[in-house]
Amino acid sequence: MRIAILSRNASLYSTSRLVEACEQREHTVDVLNTLKCYMDIAAHRPSVHYRGDELAPYDAVIPRIGASVTFYGAAVLRQFEMMGSYPLNESVAITRSRDKLRSLQIMARAGIGLPLTGFANSPDDTRDLIKLVGGAPLVVKLLEGTQGKGVVLAETHKAAESLIDAFRNLDANFLVQEFIKEAGGADIRCLVIGNKVVAAMKRQAKEGEFRSNLHRGGTASLIRLTPEERSTAVRAAKKMGLNVAGVDLLRSNHGPVVLEVNSSPGLQGIESATGKDVAGLIIQFIEKNAKPNKTRTRGKG
Repeated sequence: MRIAILSRNASLYSTSRLVEACEQREHTVDVLNTLKCYMDIAAHRPSVHYRGDELAPYDAVIPRIGASVTFYGAAVLRQFEMMGSYPLNESVAITRSRDKLRSLQIMARAGIGLPLTGFANSPDDTRDLIKLVGGAPLVVKLLEGTQGKGVVLAETHKAAESLIDAFRNLDANFLVQEFIKEAGGADIRCLVIGNKVVAAMKRQAKEGEFRSNLHRGGTASLIRLTPEERSTAVRAAKKMGLNVAGVDLLRSNHGPVVLEVNSSPGLQGIESATGKDVAGLIIQFIEKNAKPNKTRTRGKG
């Protein structure tokens, strides 16, 4: 198979592991810098060009699109979909999952467990917004934040009011969520491929920190999931329309709740913690499922 990986940095662990897995299974693989691709949006012959050359269609495309380039990256991937290439994750599913508010609304409609979450525009609503999520302590999250950036814990009601007012004065879009104290600064990353959780790890925040992201000094360890946690992770990925996803869960007093569904989950932490060849499992999934023009959306949406 001819496989393209959309990634701005070929030396990143996740990208290099996917290249390695492709080569081990004797596929031809190219790493394409997403921002250096450009498109000929023609009615009957759509094409993608790269460094001056028109690209021949690929059998499959693996999108490793960073959050900061979601709009352009999704457009490039959509062009490949229009050319008949099989996307590991479809463009419409990626944009759906990157919109934190929309993704929470989709999961809420499906009855998937979530932290109590509030969203508002008017500063007149601050007190009731805090009340909606059970009061302080609470978490305020920027909608555009990634890897724990733009996530702040307000420990008192006064701090919550000040923080919300400050974010509003910056014209920032943000969510307010209940703080799941019983999680103890730990969350669970579930790596979903197709209809199965293939690997899972517990991420523990460093002392004095409530964000467990590995980029922020958190530590990772192997964890055994409950059947409910497995089911929740798979359902969340499926509702986003993602074939491969990193689903972040918290263990709360009322069962597992989903924090976020990531369409380009990093492989280094979870492969190191579990010893699983996740990159190889992703390529096996592509081998079983990649067929021309199989994209459900066919570049729409």
